[in-house]
Amino acid sequence: MQKLEVFGVNKLKGTIRISGSKNASLPILAATLLTSKKIHLKNLPKVKDIQTMINLLQSLGSLTKFKNKELIIDNHKQNKKFASYRLVKTMRAGILVLGPLLAKFGNAKVSLPGGCAIGTRPVDIHLKSLSKLGVKYKIFQGYVHASAPKGLIGSKIRFSKISVGATENLIIAASFAKGTTILNNCAIEPEIKDLVKFLSKLGCNIQWTAKRTLKIIGVKKTNKITYSVMFDRIEAGTYLIAAALTEGNLKIKKIVPDVIKTEIKILKKIGAKITVKKDEIQIVGNRKIKNTNIITAPYPGFPTDLQAQIMVLLCKANKRSLIKENIFENRFMHVSELNRMGAQISISGNKALVPGNIKFAPAELMATDLRASVSLILAALSAKGKSIINRIYHLDRGYEDIEKKLKKVGAKIKRVN
Repeated sequence: MQKLEVFGVNKLKGTIRISGSKNASLPILAATLLTSKKIHLKNLPKVKDIQTMINLLQSLGSLTKFKNKELIIDNHKQNKKFASYRLVKTMRAGILVLGPLLAKFGNAKVSLPGGCAIGTRPVDIHLKSLSKLGVKYKIFQGYVHASAPKGLIGSKIRFSKISVGATENLIIAASFAKGTTILNNCAIEPEIKDLVKFLSKLGCNIQWTAKRTLKIIGVKKTNKITYSVMFDRIEAGTYLIAAALTEGNLKIKKIVPDVIKTEIKILKKIGAKITVKKDEIQIVGNRKIKNTNIITAPYPGFPTDLQAQIMVLLCKANKRSLIKENIFENRFMHVSELNRMGAQISISGNKALVPGNIKFAPAELMATDLRASVSLILAALSAKGKSIINRIYHLDRGYEDIEKKLKKVGAKIKRVN
């Protein structure tokens, strides 16, 4: 099994171009099932989760051609309605094919999803919301068996809690439902805005009528389109934190800085010097890192997907910091590994107390999930000596060419078997 060897300490200097967003690409890929027209997607990241979703679409009958981060999808022969456990088990986004399959065929059988082991991530919000569009369902032997005997019928739906996945599934399904659907208490992550932009270009009738409210009028016809997926804001945030951590000087390109205002504000508060331009950010790390408290929250709050990375940075702060994880209940699995490097972080429920003034020591480490694995790389970059990170298949699910990008800006990192 492959592992990473990381040699610290090096200041990162240079330019990093940010890849397309994994979390925007996955729902857009699922939404292509709605149409039989050819779809040309650009700026897809070359990561494992994208390939898994393409494999899932192929298993459903989609014809695909993926080359140079561009994908052509042809669904004119797509006729299967069964999403198997084998393909859905490794990523939670597999459940997103449920909405379009129900919209297109009126029935579907989709495996309950997998992904990172960071909490229950229940699909009940998806299913209860779909039932308001006329869907009947049962869960049997690990599969969702769902049907809409009268087709999907528009309705007024309020999500019981803000859920990115449920918002995505319902937007896609409601786009082909009969009549009008009003979705209240929607997630408003940039990736959801990107999905709405894609569907609107496809010919769907979707409008934001309030901050967290969508009005969707079902359509029957779609267009043949080309669409470029947005940048990966979590990848951008990860490299910004890497620069702040290593007293580096990085230019982060191919981004929209407005989308990551919360992260920029926090990094400035911690002491990083940041210059913002139209589609790039220059960040210079400061030797003196100031402490701060972090609360993860739905967008536009601080993203849970950057919680592990910011924790590593706060280990270097001048005083103690508190991190409160409000999205997932099991997202401190990286703490035990950071403590093996000398971090001394203590956990109480959904709070982590980070003491600060920590000097990381190199160690052999075990990645537990996608974002935890990248936090261990960051810690290893600031630990003098050689660290080894095992189970890096987690990393390959969501970061394109991470060791190549880091090597280019001065990191000593290599993949070994």
